[in-house]
Amino acid sequence: MAAILDNPVAVRRVAMDLLARREHGRVELTRKLRQRGAPLELIEAALDRLAEQGLLSETRFLQCFVASRARGGHGPLRIREDLAQRGLPREVIEQALREAEIDWSEQLREVWQRKFAGHLPLDARERAQQGRFLAYRGYPLDSISRLLRGIED
Repeated sequence: MAAILDNPVAVRRVAMDLLARREHGRVELTRKLRQRGAPLELIEAALDRLAEQGLLSETRFLQCFVASRARGGHGPLRIREDLAQRGLPREVIEQALREAEIDWSEQLREVWQRKFAGHLPLDARERAQQGRFLAYRGYPLDSISRLLRGIED
């Protein structure tokens, strides 16, 4: 049975349940609470209070999200797009990517190494296959091109 979200306590409880599973951004948490039928005024009040208490943190959400996606082999372009789809401002996303201090070239090399065992492409078809995979993962085309030509950074 779904909880009825018609009072501040119920909205806060559901918000805390969601935050207990993983970090959420304010926009994402608002969307989830709206989907569960909570009125916007109760959501805003609950999220303001959670933020004041340090239980809801956009910065912490961004750090966790970027680190998690990077560990999963995603590149900066894909992470940037995923965060933009979650309603975050571009400048906040860029700052989070800078503060992550991830060596994206090394990350690209590791993903390529895992997927293709470090074998440089022998022909155009192989080069296209490897390039498409790495581009889909969110790495810049110039970095992919350098890697597949065997040029070190």
